[in-house]
Amino acid sequence: MSKLNRIIWPKVVLFGDSITQFAFQANGWGSEIADKLARKCDVMNRGLSGYNTRWAKIALPRIIDNSAADSNIAAVTIFFGANDCSLAEKNPQQHVPLQEYTQNLKDMVSHLTAVGVSADKVILITPPPLHEPDWEKECHGKGCSLNRMNAVAGQYAEACVQAAGQCGVEVLDLWTLMQRDGQDFSVYLSDGLHLSDKGCQFVAKHLWALLEKRVDPLPLILPYWGDVDNKEPEPCLLSHSCSDQ
Repeated sequence: MSKLNRIIWPKVVLFGDSITQFAFQANGWGSEIADKLARKCDVMNRGLSGYNTRWAKIALPRIIDNSAADSNIAAVTIFFGANDCSLAEKNPQQHVPLQEYTQNLKDMVSHLTAVGVSADKVILITPPPLHEPDWEKECHGKGCSLNRMNAVAGQYAEACVQAAGQCGVEVLDLWTLMQRDGQDFSVYLSDGLHLSDKGCQFVAKHLWALLEKRVDPLPLILPYWGDVDNKEPEPCLLSHSCSDQ
């Protein structure tokens, strides 16, 4: 029997901080994306809670490189800023200056393109807005004062949008979208910073609008069950067209 062609599943890589790390929890935005891509792509969660772009830039080459394992990437999201925008005097451990944040995003996009992930497959995501009253309660519960401000998060979101334009990649501007028309964006947040179930639905909806055009041309991996000949399934299940996607 000849050697079979191994099925190589395309990958969508979600790279970010805790908002990404928690994306596969119940009702998470990553879970919804993964459900939509069943039989088309593996959705890989590479969220790193507490990380900023300074650390992420160092870690990224260990996560995505030019090896065979990363040769079939359909899309990568880069979702940082919620920690970078921490106030320097209140949270120096996570704070990254605005100019450095911008350059770090550009450097990460440059790394991806250098290892074969073309710019059209990269999506930057801005930090969401910050609801200061709720986050201040969280801070006080941990024995510290308010260490982030929504206006500052907005500056980082704007920098993310600008970096995306300069790199020629797409961007999902959550900070602007969640506050459009003066709506109460606190419903999108569970604690003033992280996403609520409604916030996860919001992110999944808007991210899918950007991802869909990238993954829609991808075929369903292995044939629809109704197309398999039950008496002689091997020709279809082991054929080149079915297994070498």
